Amino acid sequence: MRATLARGALAVTSMVALAFLVPLALVTRQIAEDRALLDARQQAAAVVTALAVSTDPTVLSRAMAATADGPRQRLAVHLPGGVTLGTRRATASDVALTASRGGSLTAPVDDGLVYLQPAALDGGRSAVVEVYVPEADLSRGVATAWWSMGALAALLVAISVGLADRLGWRVVGATRQLARASKAVGSGDLTVRVIPAGPPDLVEVGEAFNSMAGRLSSVIDAERERAADLSHRLRTPLTALRLDCDALPPGPAADRMRQAVEALDAEIDAIIAGARRTAAERAAEETDLVDVVADRLAFWAVLAEDHGRPWQVVAGDSPVWLPVPRTDAIGAVDALIGNIFRHTPHGTGFRVTVTSQAMVVEDAGPGIPDPDAALRRGVSGGGSTGLGLDIVCQLARQAGGDVAVDRGDLGGARITVTLSPLPDSPAEPAPIPALRFRRGRPT
Repeated sequence: MRATLARGALAVTSMVALAFLVPLALVTRQIAEDRALLDARQQAAAVVTALAVSTDPTVLSRAMAATADGPRQRLAVHLPGGVTLGTRRATASDVALTASRGGSLTAPVDDGLVYLQPAALDGGRSAVVEVYVPEADLSRGVATAWWSMGALAALLVAISVGLADRLGWRVVGATRQLARASKAVGSGDLTVRVIPAGPPDLVEVGEAFNSMAGRLSSVIDAERERAADLSHRLRTPLTALRLDCDALPPGPAADRMRQAVEALDAEIDAIIAGARRTAAERAAEETDLVDVVADRLAFWAVLAEDHGRPWQVVAGDSPVWLPVPRTDAIGAVDALIGNIFRHTPHGTGFRVTVTSQAMVVEDAGPGIPDPDAALRRGVSGGGSTGLGLDIVCQLARQAGGDVAVDRGDLGGARITVTLSPLPDSPAEPAPIPALRFRRGRPT
């Protein structure tokens, strides 16, 4: 855009400059010619005055010598009878024409022109005064004037282009700032704001953008508060469930029920705490995916033992930091593993692999018949809400990645979540020996 404005200013200013320069150049040359001819008339008038006094060649020679052009051999007097004093350059026909018509005449000659002025003598006779004007006098100062006007025009064009570029820089800078801020908001960063700058229209747009971003952040924070309130309402049935667990007779089943209630209570606390964080706090949060996977598999491992599900975790020794809140990462991991428990028979094994570039969860179940439909929000082929994989897709978008569903090496569904980890995360995880597909806990 800056280049376009600069080129437009260059074109317009150049056309305006040419529209003025061409006439001015012609006028300047005409002025120089008029000035040279005026000087020639003055020289001729001085000699005509001398002719009115006397036609004596000696007197005329002294009068010619007293002028500026006489000593330079530029004056001549054509007397009746064909006598000529001085250096003659005009043709005989031009001299005769001037004497007969009684008016001045300008005629071209080699390297200039001559000015012929008639002078009336007694007895009806006429003399003609000739003044030679060289080409150098006709164009004296013209080149300097043209160069000056050209330099001034070039300066004006350069100034206009510079001003246009400056204006373009303001417009482009403000527009690029708005574009960057819009992309940041589109990627989920609601804390970004712009400094309104540029022309008044762009300043108004920048202020409107800041107002919109602030409103979006307020609305999302209000929705999170509402989600926290809804989560808090789960404590009522949870309390009743805790009382029922306390009433159970001692035994392994009662212990498992109490552990499940405690875990559910902790999950509700985490959901409420995460929901009440503002958009600014969530945008600044980072999470180690390896730590989240290890923590959640420690929870799911107990249920896997009860269902007879062999499982395996493959991860590097180095953390994989993602620019997402920990609660979001936990929700995505739970959604992936929970789908396995809900949609595959007991005894179906699964494997979780975490690298710096992806998280892969695969199982040995029947697979997903329509992967494209499974990735659409609210669509489920297993009778559920269809929101589990949507939670995973949201995590992938926050982490700058994507989600793919296909059939894995274990024979069932394989869900691959590609990632764009933070710079602190290594490009590749530290190599570890392959783990045998078995039951166990992550190490």
